[in-house]
Amino acid sequence: MALKNWQKIKLVKLVELLRQESDEQHPLTTIQICDYMMKYDIPCDRRVVSRDVAILNELGFEVLETWVGKKKGYYVEDRSFSTPELKILIDAVQAASFITESKSNELIDKLANLGGTHSAEILKGNLVCFNTRKHNNRSIYYNVGALEDALQRKKKVIFLYYDIDINRGKAYRRDGHHYVVEPVALVYNEDNYYLVTYSSRHDNTANYRVDRMERVEVIDEDISEKALSLRSEVAEYTEQAFKMYGGPKQTIVLEFDSKLIGAVYDRFGEKVTMMPSGENRVVATVDVQLSPTFWGWLFQFGRQMRVISPETVVKEQRKRAEELLT
Repeated sequence: MALKNWQKIKLVKLVELLRQESDEQHPLTTIQICDYMMKYDIPCDRRVVSRDVAILNELGFEVLETWVGKKKGYYVEDRSFSTPELKILIDAVQAASFITESKSNELIDKLANLGGTHSAEILKGNLVCFNTRKHNNRSIYYNVGALEDALQRKKKVIFLYYDIDINRGKAYRRDGHHYVVEPVALVYNEDNYYLVTYSSRHDNTANYRVDRMERVEVIDEDISEKALSLRSEVAEYTEQAFKMYGGPKQTIVLEFDSKLIGAVYDRFGEKVTMMPSGENRVVATVDVQLSPTFWGWLFQFGRQMRVISPETVVKEQRKRAEELLT
């Protein structure tokens, strides 16, 4: 199909207009379409709009027709994301602590506009700003970009790492000396981004918060074969390291009040097998890492939850409970 240059531009502008400004509740009439084209000095006649729409449909763009009073209107519903999908993405951005407030607002605007002007107004009008713990590291996006580049190229990275001190200043670890690590994966966990790394020197893994990194650079050194092999184990590693934060791995049996079934599923996943153990009591066998984080999670439920097997872990439970009372 041979089209003049101005006609090609006209079709592109028509697609942009329909995707941004129309939907089933807001169809555009031929007059509105022509008025829009005139802003760009593009010839437009109400009599040929229907022909342009037919060309778009022939090219694979689904433009639907309806009636606006006694006038014909056009709209598109085929978008990359639906309004509920965009709402979920916007809420995720708003909830993520590692994204600065200014960048959150910028991303929310971009996401909302993917649904068109009318959808954007609804999405931003229903926005609830519930996260007051946003971090202030403005280099977070540069960090993510550099780390992703390193992961793709299988190269090492170098960076400074810091904590936040009592005055909200930066307290650099290693007295300000650089870290050189072999990146394995970027992991999002509980509102923060982490870089999972491997150290060939210590033959161990370590996690670093991306928003606590500074001066991240990719260096021209290949990561080891061990670091590469760990990439296939990231899901299992993340399940252990981020949910219980270190400690020896152990299979245990928990007994707990039936009201805590949801809490156990939330912590260990919905594949956990549970069995009744008396009136309003349930038992479940789970894999944990016996760390302070695990014991803190367990003791928050008081008498409603306890370890009943193996005996070594039962004794450790008793010992830690006694230490809390001293």
